[in-house]
Amino acid sequence: MPKDNIPSVKNEEQYEALRDKGYSKEKAARIANTENSGEKGGHASKYEERTKEELYQKAKEIGIEGRSRMTKKELIKALRNN
Repeated sequence: MPKDNIPSVKNEEQYEALRDKGYSKEKAARIANTENSGEKGGHASKYEERTKEELYQKAKEIGIEGRSRMTKKELIKALRNN
């Protein structure tokens, strides 16, 4: 892929790895451009330990449609599949 078609990214190695896994250009660029790109996470609590309201707010933040009608279990599934 010519470099001209690659969105501007901070972590090109991670971007390419994500593209190889099938991520869209936009999603791979978003992930590769995060401040802590390439670092392991593990600091957030598990979705099951969060309240439905916390899950709803996270779903709202990332733009999951239909979130207001979802159960806690459905919110968790939607967040994991986004």
